[in-house]
Amino acid sequence: MPRRRPRRRPEPTRPLVGGHQHVEEWSDGDWVVRQITGATSTKPYRCPGCDQLIPPATPHVVAWPMDPTSFTGDGLDERRHWHAACWRARDRRRRK
Repeated sequence: MPRRRPRRRPEPTRPLVGGHQHVEEWSDGDWVVRQITGATSTKPYRCPGCDQLIPPATPHVVAWPMDPTSFTGDGLDERRHWHAACWRARDRRRRK
């Protein structure tokens, strides 16, 4: 009788590096939020709160909706990088 090959276990999804992830409730829904340290920030991003660049090596916040609007299922394509102050003030800003 031939040997059965052991079943290949799927590798667990690797979490994004760079910080602790938690959920925050806002007026526009629940958001998954991660604090990014300067050491793990390696490229520039544009903050949607102030439309300014977040330079590499700058601590900031990454957030994406808990209930994505796209059909990808996880909302990661809707992930946005924010200055921490812009993220905290986003309910006080006028909507465009």
